[in-house]
Order: sequence, then structure tokens, then C-alpha cells
Amino acid sequence: MTTFNQMRARLLAELNLPSPVTSLSPDWPGADTLNLNIKRDDCIHPIISGNKWRKLATLITEMTTPPPRIISFGGGFSNHLHALGYVCLRLAIPFTALIRGDYRQSPTPMIDDLRQWRADIQYVTKRDYQMRSTPAYISKLQNDYPGAMIIPEGGSQHAALAGVQQLIAEQTLPFDTVLCPVASGATLAGIVSALTPEQHAIGIGVLKGQGYLESLVTGLLPRSAPNWHIEHAYCHGGYARQTPELRTFCNDFERHTAIPVEPVYSGKLLFALKHMIGRGDFAPGQRILVIHTGGLQGARSN
Repeated sequence: MTTFNQMRARLLAELNLPSPVTSLSPDWPGADTLNLNIKRDDCIHPIISGNKWRKLATLITEMTTPPPRIISFGGGFSNHLHALGYVCLRLAIPFTALIRGDYRQSPTPMIDDLRQWRADIQYVTKRDYQMRSTPAYISKLQNDYPGAMIIPEGGSQHAALAGVQQLIAEQTLPFDTVLCPVASGATLAGIVSALTPEQHAIGIGVLKGQGYLESLVTGLLPRSAPNWHIEHAYCHGGYARQTPELRTFCNDFERHTAIPVEPVYSGKLLFALKHMIGRGDFAPGQRILVIHTGGLQGARSN
């Protein structure tokens, strides 16, 4: 009989770590004056890619005994649920996915995968979903599923920071500024907590949340840090929203670089970078590291 440790070792052996870093040379005005590199966390694994693995890494690698069940939350195209569902399948841990909205009549490709991986899928009304972090909601889940491990939406919790910090520890090329997309805050918080005082992090907000996103990051940081900020002008209407301009940009970028992107996270990040370079936000010679956080569920369609 295969043990939990054996299943975990096989899964970890599939991961491409450290993830590669490649030079980025787009034909954007002003880009030729900068030193641009992109960390390809999308290459970590075909399914458990990018920051989804980073935020789960500490929980999975330090788990001594598997819980009787893992429960987490997300939308119909959730990269987090997709990655976590696959991890639970590989580790033989029952998984419950609480999904915002009712997709029974039109399941997304992500939900089809969860079904195939034998996940327990429960559709939650948007009103109830808003209560997912309240003590009463969590208490009910704990009563319904004794001993279950409950992971917040997006995997964003303090335990996620150490896994994200490893992303920076892997980096051998020097950099001045690092950019990443921001939705639930843990990736940016983990990056900021690993920087030196001379380095700066810029988060690109992928949803409407000025003030809200900053509070998420601040709430996860172990101490106050002045060397980061979030740009809020590039959400293109809100979370998972996109404009024709963004779609065209994603298609052009992928065609010219062969780097896969989607319009929910990585596309908005790179769109923002192009615009910020064009308006002169970075001094000539500045060394910029772009984090491709993986997760391409937003590029899949029914």
C-alpha cells in the first residue's frame, strides 16, 4: 500500500524548481533602456503552477499526518481550487470546493476537472460566500467536517508567506524592482517580506479594490514595510473583467514571446508594465523582475 509520504514524494518530484528566469525583450517604447527579466513560475507544474503552489508549499511539505478533508473556496475559474483539487487527488485527501455561484447548468473546464478528480463540489450563493471568513461560517464548517483543514480563498494565509519567500530566495540575478499581480494579497506580502530595504515591490491590482487590497497585504505582513505599493489603474473593469485592448495585448504578447498569459492575472500585469515603462516610471538601467504567477484557468473556455 502506498503511504502518504510516498505519494507526496512522487508529487514533489514532478515540480520544476527553482523555476526558470528568462530575459524579456519586448518591442515596447522605452523597454530597451531597462534590464527586464521574467520569473516563469508558470513552469513549476502543468497544473499546480505559479503562486498556487508557492502558497500551498509549506502546508503540504510540512504536513506530518494528512487531514481527513481539506476545504477551500473560489470562483468558477479558480486557479487555487484547481491546483488544490489536484494536490488532494494525488495525496488521497478528500477535498470539498465551495464555489461562488451556481454552475450546475454550465460547468467551467476547471469544475469539470474537479469532478474528474472526485472533489465534493458545493455551490454557494454570492451572499453566503461573502460570509466565508466569518467565525460563524468557519465554525459551522468545522462542525460539519470535524478535523478538516480549512484553507482561505486563494490560499492566502500567514502559512503561505514562507512558500512565496522562496520565490525570491531562488533569484540569483540582482534586481531593483519586482512586479506581481495582486488579488488576495499573499503573494505580494510574501515577496515584500523577503526583500532588502533597497528593493521595491509593485503590485498590480487585478480587481477594483483600492485600500482593500492594501489592507489584505498589510494584514499578512509580519511587520510594517515601506518598500511596496499597488497600482490600481489596470484592473480593466474588475476581477476577471477584460477589455478588447487587453485581449489584443495578451494575444500579441504570447505570439511574440511564446510565453502563455491570460487576461485575469498575468495579462494585466504585463499590460501594466508596458504602460508604466511608456510613461517613464522606471529610470534607465533599472533592473526589473516580473513574476509570472501561473494559473491559466482564465484562458480556458467551455
